[in-house]
Amino acid sequence: MSLLTTYRPKFCAQCGDKIIRLRWRLWTSRRFCDGCAPEFRKESWQSSFALIATLLCLGFIAGRALKPEPAPLIIQRNAPGPASSQEATNKPSVNLKEAEAGVSNNQNSTGAEQVYICGARTKKGTPCSRRVHGLVRCWQHRGMPAMLPPEKLIVKE
Repeated sequence: MSLLTTYRPKFCAQCGDKIIRLRWRLWTSRRFCDGCAPEFRKESWQSSFALIATLLCLGFIAGRALKPEPAPLIIQRNAPGPASSQEATNKPSVNLKEAEAGVSNNQNSTGAEQVYICGARTKKGTPCSRRVHGLVRCWQHRGMPAMLPPEKLIVKE
């Protein structure tokens, strides 16, 4: 007997009638005759469907378990705020970019913080006119250089 031949029963497992088929196909029943096969077709499809659903669920669970955790969300600010209100009155806040440039916050005679404009290049090509506290850029132009020198960014009231 060769490896290519498969088991072909001669009698039906349900009714015992003789099975006569001219061609054996992959989808033909191996155990039942043409009369009994429709009765058991539903059971074979149910078992196949249950097996496929179980494998899909196991694959989904394994994929979720092996997925790496996302990196924690870190929010960075330009300059840390003062720890308490006493420090805010005693010590003027210095921006990181100003500290690098050697420029400190200018105070008016009234004690209010100096107001600047953003000064970054807009889509139109003009300097941004949003008001900011310190030599920094507004939220929309953060990280961009200013078009104007620092002396021209000061708002005179």
